[in-house]
Amino acid sequence: MNTTLNAYIRLMRLDKPIGTLLALYPVLFALWLAHDGIPSMKLLLIFLLGTFIMRTAGCVVNDMIDQKFDKQVTRTKMRPLASGTLSSQHALGVFILLMLIALFLVLQLNTLTLYLALCVAGLTLLYPWCKRVTQGPQFILGIVFNAGVLLAYSASLNELPASAWLLFISCLFWTLAYDTLYAMVDKQDDLKIGLKSTAILFGSYSLHFTGLCYGLFFAGLFTLGLAAGLNYLFFLGLMMAILWTTYQMLKVRAHTALECFEAFQANNITGLFIFFGIFFAYL
Repeated sequence: MNTTLNAYIRLMRLDKPIGTLLALYPVLFALWLAHDGIPSMKLLLIFLLGTFIMRTAGCVVNDMIDQKFDKQVTRTKMRPLASGTLSSQHALGVFILLMLIALFLVLQLNTLTLYLALCVAGLTLLYPWCKRVTQGPQFILGIVFNAGVLLAYSASLNELPASAWLLFISCLFWTLAYDTLYAMVDKQDDLKIGLKSTAILFGSYSLHFTGLCYGLFFAGLFTLGLAAGLNYLFFLGLMMAILWTTYQMLKVRAHTALECFEAFQANNITGLFIFFGIFFAYL
């Protein structure tokens, strides 16, 4: 493959779809719940593409801001900007193009959704700086990654009911859990260069914090399922997700980077179990 093309693919994380999937699952939960299992094809397509675009744009702007730090971290030192394969000007062009596409998509929706999307865009730009000034950048990431829940509800209903906020807060705890696992991979490098994370904040209690966040995530979904009147298939999917996540947590007791990274990636299956539960409960 052409070296430059490969660099653009890595810049936009097209070779690592896990982030897009983790941002997409809460959106799918919201669309199915807001439409009682039958979301419109137009909204589904807009949110599928929009989630992909915004996650990609977030990766690009993150690499632009963090390239000096990325050079000092084992996992990130070969990223295109950190390694010099691409310039900041190339990345800026990609970012502007992605944001223009995102703006076109959101202009197809109602005014409330437009205002919310502009707030999300601002937080996307803010997130990379949070790692320098706050011990909990994962909280900001949680807002950004799960804002699609609020956007999906607002685009569907032109309002934000209590169920939207319950799902949003529940999924925020999910992000806190899996991104703390992700931060544990880079913990030693982050300590050396002065970046902050929940993995550093909670130290040896990071897994306790992660487990608590997972528990609040599942409790929120259980409550939401009861409130929405979903049948046993949803709760079966939720139980499968809980068992799968418990198994992953038992595997990371040694806190090794590889174990934490594998547990982070396993959240793809967690989301899949929950979405199947929602899908088949309505079906």
